Amino acid sequence: MIDVLVVDDDFYVARINAHYVSETPGFRVAGIAHSAAPALAAVERGGIDLVLLDQHLPNESGLSVTRRLRALDLDVDVLMVTADRRPESVRAARRAGVLHYLVKPFTPESLRERLESYARTRAALTDATEMDQDAVDRTLGGGSPPDAARDLPKGFSERTADLVSRMVEEHGAGRELAAQEVSELTGISRSTAQRYLKHLADSGRLRLTLRYGTSGRPEHLYSRA
Repeated sequence: MIDVLVVDDDFYVARINAHYVSETPGFRVAGIAHSAAPALAAVERGGIDLVLLDQHLPNESGLSVTRRLRALDLDVDVLMVTADRRPESVRAARRAGVLHYLVKPFTPESLRERLESYARTRAALTDATEMDQDAVDRTLGGGSPPDAARDLPKGFSERTADLVSRMVEEHGAGRELAAQEVSELTGISRSTAQRYLKHLADSGRLRLTLRYGTSGRPEHLYSRA
């Protein structure tokens, strides 16, 4: 289990972010702090693996907190959340050792993907006796989301794409599914299902078949690739 300290000066946002963390398998919220001093004290007491850290805190920035954590040589990672989009801020965060830099506002899926990526990186470093160059490159790349997630169009979630693909594979054995069926199986809207199905077919993860009915308009059906 990975223990997370959620740090945000906004009490409501902190509770929401803590909820997102607790909903991610393998993670639990070890504490919530709203300013730098209690955040640092919580980490120094031990039992924290990852800090979900807001950049704008009372009296001290999240970046300053990260630098102090590094100066104390504490074994903890930082995932920074901030509305600051300036390149110089991103560079400063990277130099300070921030693992991920998540721009506000973000979706629960975006946070979940980075948490899951962090879990994979942490497991690789914990379980491996030695690492080849590919493993080192993946780790020092900051534990970024997998290639499939980076290749998705803007506004798409790899989690939803995997869900749609899995439903077609599990329920489409020996037959083809339409967007409406996928919508009912996944709980997403028909239009969203259609967008994801089209992308998965275009990328070769699913097969698209056009079936023409009496109306003359083709019905789009999807099956395993």
